[in-house]
Amino acid sequence: MPDSHMTDSAPSLFDPVTVGDLVLPNRILMAPLTRGRATKDHVPTALMGDYYAQRAGAGLILSEATGISKEGLGWPYAPGLWTDDQVEGWKPVVARVHAAGGRIFAQLWHMGRLVHPDMGGGPPVSSVAVAAAGQAHTYSGKQDYATPRALPASEIPRVVGDYVTAARNAMIAGFDGVQIHAANGYLIDQFLRDTPNDRDDDYGGSADNRVRLLREVTAAVAGEVGADRTAVRLSPNGVVQSTDDSDPVTTFTTAAKALDALGIAFLEMREPREASTFAKTDVAPVSPHIRKVFGAPLFLNSDYGFADGQAQLDKGLADGIAYGRPFLANPDLVERFRAGAELNAPNPKTFYTRGPEGYTDYPAMAAAPA
Repeated sequence: MPDSHMTDSAPSLFDPVTVGDLVLPNRILMAPLTRGRATKDHVPTALMGDYYAQRAGAGLILSEATGISKEGLGWPYAPGLWTDDQVEGWKPVVARVHAAGGRIFAQLWHMGRLVHPDMGGGPPVSSVAVAAAGQAHTYSGKQDYATPRALPASEIPRVVGDYVTAARNAMIAGFDGVQIHAANGYLIDQFLRDTPNDRDDDYGGSADNRVRLLREVTAAVAGEVGADRTAVRLSPNGVVQSTDDSDPVTTFTTAAKALDALGIAFLEMREPREASTFAKTDVAPVSPHIRKVFGAPLFLNSDYGFADGQAQLDKGLADGIAYGRPFLANPDLVERFRAGAELNAPNPKTFYTRGPEGYTDYPAMAAAPA
């Protein structure tokens, strides 16, 4: 199957690509980036419309992680998609992106055991009753993660229903589709990987069982909005937020086969390398194995520049690249890549602050000093 992805002339990052029923004008995606500019009730703001519209040149914007429920959202000032006010707040943001010629998927997020009870959603839930190492961000500062409640199998349909409701709300808000966040140690990843998931029921044990929640959520969401408007994010290699796997190739090729069978639009993966600046790992990339069993477009993400991103396409290992911090600091990233222009450097001190500084004030190329 990998040969089917190879051509005599590999595509450029600037070439169009079809995902589901959308034709993207380029293969440079804006990765999901938590920014914390919503209200305390997780309602999107007008400032968010400015931010996303500035970046509408991306082939596709993947929104910041967006909570599917109060239970599942543990990041201060992150947006949600479970209340009418949140849906109404998203509508003008999405409209701004479309008016600027862009496309945007909502990333659906349940943080599982990484939600602190102080966020008001009750006790956190996870695959097992084991706390993550580290501390949660809360409105009153950082606090140690709490021990979660293990979700009984009887309660999982409720959680799946929360994903479906959020997906429906995303389409009401005008999004072009949704991406299920199944990466980075959040709820679905807490089921996928054998650390922490040591359950002995239908959701634990074998890779096929551990993939079950991802499969059920994805099937239900695709049933609501269409498989061609449904995507998934995975993070298959290395420890992240206390999740890990003893056999990531088996686990994640099992997941990829299940997603391929469901006919989703694309798969995007945060796959760090040894030189990565977030969650470095010496675990080899799993994407070459996934490439063999997953037929829809595959987008890679983690610390890529233009040249090494294009190299992944040249080698037939990806159909495009998702860029995070480069898009954060460069609203016109596609045009800068096209021109070979210098990039603005991101300012980590303003990643999660509340105002426009470090959010909507990064200069575009035309306005940048020579």
